[in-house]
Amino acid sequence: MQDRYPAGSFAREDEAPDSEFYAEPRLVQHIDDYAIAAIGEAYRQFLPPDGEYLDLMSSWVSHFPDDMPVNRLVGLGMNEVELARNPRLAEYAVHDLNADPHLPYEDARFDGVVIAVSVQYLTRPVEVFAEIGRVLKPGAPVVVCYSNRCFPTKAVRIWLALDDREKADLIATYIVGSGAFDLPSLHDFSPRSTLIGVPMQQWPKVRSGEVYTDPLYVVVAHGKA
Repeated sequence: MQDRYPAGSFAREDEAPDSEFYAEPRLVQHIDDYAIAAIGEAYRQFLPPDGEYLDLMSSWVSHFPDDMPVNRLVGLGMNEVELARNPRLAEYAVHDLNADPHLPYEDARFDGVVIAVSVQYLTRPVEVFAEIGRVLKPGAPVVVCYSNRCFPTKAVRIWLALDDREKADLIATYIVGSGAFDLPSLHDFSPRSTLIGVPMQQWPKVRSGEVYTDPLYVVVAHGKA
């Protein structure tokens, strides 16, 4: 499914088993608070309210706003300590998508699937997105958020070679290549002159009307009905 990409696109500097890299819990934030708030706003905008959602490649925190109605949140990630510490998860599974892209869920279960700042680590992304399409209800969205932060030794080579805008096009090829979705759309949620949901007195340094924080981009697609 990935022969359309240049040879070596999904190689990584560190090809040791991912289970080794993620064996130790990392109970830290990988993007700043303002980009995290932007992820929450993206979820609020693109996910149907009060649904059952799958937080794919999850960890010790999910980025759903506290006041967003969530019927049930399911997490799938690599470290059990992190997942067990996540207070939003009703259930979780420890699963390595690079070793096995199959998702351990029934067809048409979820009202939405989210991936937050981790799509860059998938070595079999087209297969994973085909599985996402399978577990989504018809017409339900996948919401992929990314920034410019990563573990560079574990990110795939093609991701590291692209700029921020080109990364959206790459994600779009994963989605389209899976055959499970309508055409995706790109949205720039980067917190700049307006920080969504954050009082002005909490903003970081402001110069010439702009706020300098981690960028945040969102690619959204809906499963085929």
